[in-house]
Amino acid sequence: MKISACVVVPCLVAACGLSVASADPEADALPRSLTERESTLIEREPIVAEGLAGFVARGLSEGQQPAGRVACPPEYAPMEGILMAYEGQTGWKRILEQMAARITNEGGANVYVMCDTASEASSVRSAMAFAGADDSRVFTFVQPTNSIWMRDYGPRYIFEGNGGPGADLGVRAVVDHTYNRPRPNDNLIPDFWSDVRGEPEYQIPLVHGGGNYHLSGAADAYSTRLIANENGALSEPEIVDLWRQFQNVETEVTDPLPASVDSTQHIDMWMQITGDRSVVIADYPLASGSTHDQVADAQAATMQAAGYAVTRVDNIGNPQAVHYTFTNVVMCNNIVLLPEYDNIPGSYSANALAAWQAHLPDHQIIQVDCDAIVTAAGVMHCIVMHVPASAGGEDPVVWVTSPNNSGFFEPGEDATITWRTDDDGAFFGDGVSEVDMLLSTDGGQTFTPQATGEPDDGAITWTVPDVLTSQGVLRIVARDADGNEGYDDTDELFIINGSDPACNGADLVAPFGVLDLGDVLAFIAGFTNQDPITDLAPPSGVFDLADVQEFIRAFGAGCP
Repeated sequence: MKISACVVVPCLVAACGLSVASADPEADALPRSLTERESTLIEREPIVAEGLAGFVARGLSEGQQPAGRVACPPEYAPMEGILMAYEGQTGWKRILEQMAARITNEGGANVYVMCDTASEASSVRSAMAFAGADDSRVFTFVQPTNSIWMRDYGPRYIFEGNGGPGADLGVRAVVDHTYNRPRPNDNLIPDFWSDVRGEPEYQIPLVHGGGNYHLSGAADAYSTRLIANENGALSEPEIVDLWRQFQNVETEVTDPLPASVDSTQHIDMWMQITGDRSVVIADYPLASGSTHDQVADAQAATMQAAGYAVTRVDNIGNPQAVHYTFTNVVMCNNIVLLPEYDNIPGSYSANALAAWQAHLPDHQIIQVDCDAIVTAAGVMHCIVMHVPASAGGEDPVVWVTSPNNSGFFEPGEDATITWRTDDDGAFFGDGVSEVDMLLSTDGGQTFTPQATGEPDDGAITWTVPDVLTSQGVLRIVARDADGNEGYDDTDELFIINGSDPACNGADLVAPFGVLDLGDVLAFIAGFTNQDPITDLAPPSGVFDLADVQEFIRAFGAGCP
């Protein structure tokens, strides 16, 4: 857990009314880029990634990075909600309020808003409702922040684990990094959010700003070379490998725009991935042939060669001037929030709208006036972070975390079975309500209950029954408050070294303990002659099809 200059007790405003003031005197005006004071602080004491020393010395140990299958959802995936921090000047807050109205209505998602005090939280709800937001989708939290730039310090989500019927679903978890600004309250937000949600958090040992990253659902990702400059103790391949281990993506490190054009050098100021193979990239017609124009052109060519459908939109970016971007957008389900500016010729906003409508004809493109914030080196994408929907939709997702290997159990043994669940209602009090555990001895064809109506606390002690099988499977079934179900099975067949009288009847000839052709021939001969050793289902003095079926079952189960 990170250490902050101020200690806070996180809580949902609806549940408690603690008031914690922001400790940063610049909280209402911090730009996305470094202030002069912050630059001086970093020169005196450089920011070092949490966990970096241990990683350099020993590498990653078990439990420090995600386990099982990992997938990192793109921004165009189904979203549960959008995270915001209610900070900055009045004009910035009005933008947040307009965004909330569109996200909660047309976007069909929630907004989760970090507030410095309980009284601010109350006013936020009123302001967003006044702007037209669906009040039932606005959630406020008392957790102070230093700045509005949630994209750069907020939690990045992954789906972790190979759960679900097809073993292709994961449960939500958070990957955190060390914020590349000396803003301690901001840096704590992923910790707070992970605690509030009850979702695991993994600390990637990188100094980073989250806006310097874009990825697709096909697991390719892009960041500018700023990431290498901020993590001098690591090589570029090591940085790429960390993202591979934590997010299961292959990252291409690109050239940044010159700092004189874009002081953040973040890729989200000039590029937005919109689909597995579609992207919008800026063009700079007023600076044709300039370094930043060449960077954007080269990236467009690279992605087109990789199979992307590339749309270009005209940004205005000139040295020592405001970077007016039309690629710094917010995608949320079926909408795209697109910046609009009145301080530049109207043709730019009109042309951008037309380009985005042509690029995503099945989305509603909604323009939001961003003149008030663009001068602070960022726009709408910079001030939000995405919270993906549960991978199972309305059905719970279950991931059995152990046992997941071909183990060996003795009857009467107490074994610990562990799992994790996720559900669309988990955060709202109507998530998984109970779980059942079932056992199969025939490789998953049939199951018998072992425990029912158990609490979803992630673990159960299972007393192994006295059965004999080499095809054991355990299943955890989860039910939510709405009656929806989901399940996951252990990954590999396991052995229970128990007894099974029916199986003993199938082992008819030496070598005993081994079922082979000799036992089959012996059964056929014995059954023909009505030998009592072939009267199996159960012994009754009658030799019929049931005895044949019982022998086939026992033999096929691999008994004894």
